Amino acid sequence: MGYLAKACATHHTKLIQVSTDYVFDGTGTEPYKETDTTQPVSVYGNTKLRGEELAAEHTNAVIIRTAWVYSTFGKNFVKTMMRLMAEKPQISVVSDQYGTPTYAADLAAAIMHIISSGKWEPGIYHYTNEGRINWHEFALAIRDIMQSQCEVKAIPTIQYPTPAKRPAWSVLDKTKIKETYQLEIPDWRTSLEVCMGKMQ
Repeated sequence: MGYLAKACATHHTKLIQVSTDYVFDGTGTEPYKETDTTQPVSVYGNTKLRGEELAAEHTNAVIIRTAWVYSTFGKNFVKTMMRLMAEKPQISVVSDQYGTPTYAADLAAAIMHIISSGKWEPGIYHYTNEGRINWHEFALAIRDIMQSQCEVKAIPTIQYPTPAKRPAWSVLDKTKIKETYQLEIPDWRTSLEVCMGKMQ
């Protein structure tokens, strides 16, 4: 990121960096604001935070933190759940990690809105879809939209270890980006239905 930021500064080019909720330690209880203290608990979170610092150091960047991203492309939670629910009678999903899903198409639209707005306000912003759920609730919504009969069992994080420690609380406050760029952000369930409608 440092090299890219330096190149943008040299050529007087605007930079938008997409960052992550992993810059926080996940111990919060209220939606994280851009001004809240960062404290990554994983190598991934540390590298993303360093990327933010380098972007801000070398250019007037717009940095957008997001979380729980999914789309019709690549590997992601929604596509994995759809596959598993079609193959298995029962699955287990973590129920003690909270956040808000982000439909990649909505994030892309927000970025394009910023680019075309004619208004450039450097700084850190948060963007996800609206709402707050846990992964188990997310899976239940996917099942309902699929009209699957798969049983979705709720389990604690301790029963589903992952290579990178995920923050238990990843809810991001979007007030700043909505007020600065007059963005209207869709509810997570509405966007999930749109995305899944393209895959079914």
